[in-house]
Amino acid sequence: MERGARPFREAGPVTPDSAEASRSFDGHPPKALFDKINNSWWGPGVSQSADGEWMEARFNEPTRLLDILITSGISTKASDLSEAALPHRMDAIITTADGKQTTRQITLDQVSGPQQRKFRAQNVVSVRFVIRSAFNVGADKQVSIAEIEFFTRATTSGT
Repeated sequence: MERGARPFREAGPVTPDSAEASRSFDGHPPKALFDKINNSWWGPGVSQSADGEWMEARFNEPTRLLDILITSGISTKASDLSEAALPHRMDAIITTADGKQTTRQITLDQVSGPQQRKFRAQNVVSVRFVIRSAFNVGADKQVSIAEIEFFTRATTSGT
């Protein structure tokens, strides 16, 4: 092995085993957040900022999380950005296998496509995302999220 070289490591995706939400717009359930298809979406079915509405990812086995990607809106297309309200600030309530909870604030930008955030946490059994504020709110728009992706460490050793 070369001096300073490390074993090959990369982040690998991890999919929650189940999902729930405080409420969902008809035809847009919380499982759409984790389906790896960014033209499906979840929305709470209420207009304006949706302050206090939440969606939760659950893991059957305690999971180590490194990073998350959040795709706001109803798709990754920039032309679709104005079609929905977009999450701006969210609380992420992390529950670990021992029942302890930690809350982190996530601030998102008003852009199309995935936004990566560091999310270092170990032994995670659930993450509840609570919407606190949104961009582009209106009486005819609801907060929408196309995808939330979680990543964990994947280790591969070469021969």
